[in-house]
Amino acid sequence: MRRIGRRDIVAAILIALVAGAAVTSPPLERLHGLSLDILTALRWMLVGDRRDPATSPVVVVAIDGETYETPPFKGSPTQTWTREIGRVLGSITEGGATVIGFDVIFPSSIEQSEIPFGDTSFGSRVKGFDRDYLIALRKLSDSGKLVLGEILSNDHPDRPDRAQQLAVKNNIRALNVHTDPDNVIRRMPLSFSIEGRPVPAMAVELAARSLGAKPETGPGGVTRLSDYAVPSAVPNTVTLNFRGMGRDIPTYSFADLRGCVEKGDTDFFRRAFDGKIVLLGSLLTFDDRKLTSMHLARGYDGTPVARCALPAPAIAARAARSSVAGVFVHATAVRNLLEHDAITELGLPLRLILTIVFAALIATAACLLAPTSAAITWLGLTVAYAAVAVSTFVHAIALPLTEPVLAGLAALAMMIGYRFVIADREERFLRKSFAFYLAPEVIDSMVASGKMPVLGGEMRNITMFFADLSGFSSIAEKMTPAELVALMNEYLSAMTDIIESHGGYVDKYIGDSIVAMFGAPADDPDHARNAVAAALQCRDHLEELNDSHAAFRGRGLAHRIGLNSGEAVVGNIGSRRRFNYTVMSDTVNLASRLEGANKYFGTVIMASEMTVNQSRSAYTWRELDLIRVHGRDEPIRVYEPLANKDQETEEQSNHAAIYAKGLACWRARDFAQAAQLFESTAGDDPPSRYFARRAQALAANPPAPDWTPVNTLEGK
Repeated sequence: MRRIGRRDIVAAILIALVAGAAVTSPPLERLHGLSLDILTALRWMLVGDRRDPATSPVVVVAIDGETYETPPFKGSPTQTWTREIGRVLGSITEGGATVIGFDVIFPSSIEQSEIPFGDTSFGSRVKGFDRDYLIALRKLSDSGKLVLGEILSNDHPDRPDRAQQLAVKNNIRALNVHTDPDNVIRRMPLSFSIEGRPVPAMAVELAARSLGAKPETGPGGVTRLSDYAVPSAVPNTVTLNFRGMGRDIPTYSFADLRGCVEKGDTDFFRRAFDGKIVLLGSLLTFDDRKLTSMHLARGYDGTPVARCALPAPAIAARAARSSVAGVFVHATAVRNLLEHDAITELGLPLRLILTIVFAALIATAACLLAPTSAAITWLGLTVAYAAVAVSTFVHAIALPLTEPVLAGLAALAMMIGYRFVIADREERFLRKSFAFYLAPEVIDSMVASGKMPVLGGEMRNITMFFADLSGFSSIAEKMTPAELVALMNEYLSAMTDIIESHGGYVDKYIGDSIVAMFGAPADDPDHARNAVAAALQCRDHLEELNDSHAAFRGRGLAHRIGLNSGEAVVGNIGSRRRFNYTVMSDTVNLASRLEGANKYFGTVIMASEMTVNQSRSAYTWRELDLIRVHGRDEPIRVYEPLANKDQETEEQSNHAAIYAKGLACWRARDFAQAAQLFESTAGDDPPSRYFARRAQALAANPPAPDWTPVNTLEGK
């Protein structure tokens, strides 16, 4: 996680403000409508609607395809259906319907037909055809149980014919809908201004008559219906809640109801329509289809209910469609008003604040984290926020969804761009500039603090690692410069990779030597154990290179490794203009001396007693000797690591046991016995050969009584 400064905080705030203001601006207003569509779809897929359609206060009587295919309607113009419509309306009213609304308009009457028929027009021949229908309209209108529909328009108004208008007097209400710029219906108007006074829309009028109340608009523009304050984000509209996706509206075929009238089944009408609001509308696949908030998940044209007279059509189930019949839009509005279930939307100020907050969170994450992690954070927050939005939408509260999500995505992209172009440019420069001179951890600390490295150091407990190729000078004399460079690069690269894989840091290369430390700059409580593991792997890997790599084959390269643990000063050491991250102390010097001491014993790895103690018994060790190195008066016990704990071979165990006995005899001045023990394993064990020669020499010429078993090494 990167460190952020004041400039980054300002950038994150500005990016959040720009992203939030952009996605909520008027040109992108469609995003708000899309939020409603997505929430409607997610709620339907995740939660559904458990309500029984039979509990709906509103039902639909559909003039559907079955009606057009059923006598006496089949092949007849709709103007001739008025008598049958009147009969069905009468039965519905007698069944107990509270009010009936027309979502169909009959703008003309057959009595107005001017088609020639003999010596007069056809309309004249059928004068009085609509009398029964008009009487039914007058009767229902006078009782307050009928509302006809009309389309208001300055250019092409659509109204019932003059006779129907006179029959129902002023019981005509507008069927106009509120269409968003993307031609999707998400809201319905509450009222229209006609001759300077507000007149309720069809859905509001039907709900008001069912409740026996009149809609009232307060000073703040809030419309109240009975005890319900209709939520209205867009003035004078109600946001539709398609909770049941149309399947919550029981739907009756007009053809079946006409057959039921012929059958005389008054009980069916009572069961179906008692206490219900009834909407008469068209249900065809080609007429009066509307795109609504259901279009993403696809809605339904109601739910077919029990039949009365006619058998159900062969294809009775209605498939989900992106558009629905317009009558179900009005039916949903009525149900929302009666059940106080209209959608409550947040106003623009709250939407803007929520969007900016979401964008700010993403911008902050993108500032702190790597781009991939920031993108995952955006995805996770999006899923979490969507879950919250769906949960609130279940309770008819619509939080903005697309605006915050897209603003967050825009903020993510802008913050990544800002970091690449401005903020991280300095970091990349620092990393590139110091990559070959400072430890990665030091560079990370420098970048995190925002400060350039300075001179200074600290005491740390570390393990030093010294490696040097033995006899390399004689080998190098036989190689061309190009061959020598290629060989050294391969060797140093292979050993460095092993050291770094165990958490070590290569301090420097001195010719064919490697100086590394474990435990700094990165803290490592297991630095001794990791240093030994690296040494063992370096030993084994050089043997593999000698066998398999073309540059090494036939040269017989061997190296010596010295390990020592203890306190040391680590830090940036050098001049004020030029310095390196390095280490200084007697711990370093002793590790170097132990590397050189390997040549006396013929060993590859030699470690101090301090390293053995700190390696936490992770390895099997063999004590080699008690030695005094050049430049140091205090003797030190030195050891050779044989293998990981409990992984040594039987031969290693036997040699180590015999060597320990020989060493005990040596220290007890029993040189003859020591020589015998060392000689028993001297054939394939260089340290035993070394001690055998020394023991034989002292057995032949015993030392003075004040002799101590300390091996003083003269060379470095």
